[in-house]
Amino acid sequence: MSKHPIVLFDSGVGGTSILKEIIHLLPHENIVYLADSKNAPYGLRTRQDIINLSIKNTELAIQMEAKMIIVACNTASTNAISFLRSHYTLPFIGIEPAIKPAALNSKAKRIGVLATKGTLSSELFKQTSESFTKGINVIEVIGEGIVEAVEGGWTDDKTFVDNLNQQIQPFIKEDIDYLVLGCTHFPYIIPLLKELLPKHVTIIDSGRAVARQTKAVLEEQHLKNTEDSFGHINIYTNTVNSSHLRELMKDFKNVNITQKDF
Repeated sequence: MSKHPIVLFDSGVGGTSILKEIIHLLPHENIVYLADSKNAPYGLRTRQDIINLSIKNTELAIQMEAKMIIVACNTASTNAISFLRSHYTLPFIGIEPAIKPAALNSKAKRIGVLATKGTLSSELFKQTSESFTKGINVIEVIGEGIVEAVEGGWTDDKTFVDNLNQQIQPFIKEDIDYLVLGCTHFPYIIPLLKELLPKHVTIIDSGRAVARQTKAVLEEQHLKNTEDSFGHINIYTNTVNSSHLRELMKDFKNVNITQKDF
């Protein structure tokens, strides 16, 4: 069982930001990544649609003999992971916006959350936010067009940059000191956000925390791969053009990318 793969899924390429952190921390694990670009973005879909897509991806992961499933999508985690955990016996790791560390470390007591509509409107996000942000002013912004730009590889397009600059103005106006990224696609625009936001704003995402939690659960359940060799990384995308995925993963040599209908 320990040699079986960890399977991650996301609505496209965004979850590769999580995948990279897991590869760095757990280099001997065999990993499968399911890039459901065909149905991206999940953040604009109904809750039932998100649950159905998550079931589809979970069933495929089980066919691939997954020992653990990482829901590498904030929208799917906040809307579907409770259902998945109640219907399947595999361990699931979910992704939540890193509101707790932002709230605990904010000196201004003003933090921003940039996320998809599906995440911000979910009950789990509401509960998490209410648990950790007493006395904190939380400025929420729906990131529109960001997932599509990351999927398409055109985050340097001037029109996109101008639109993003307009979207983050509430953060600047309220003078936040922490910005929480609530979508796995969004770490790919961190360099751009650093250019647009004041220098004192700290940007945080969930990638490293998810990798650490993955390691902890593997060790707790005795599922960690004890092999000394580097693991196999297989990425499946259900769109024909995989060139952008290859560009995102170019620093990793043991990655195989395949087009698959799912």
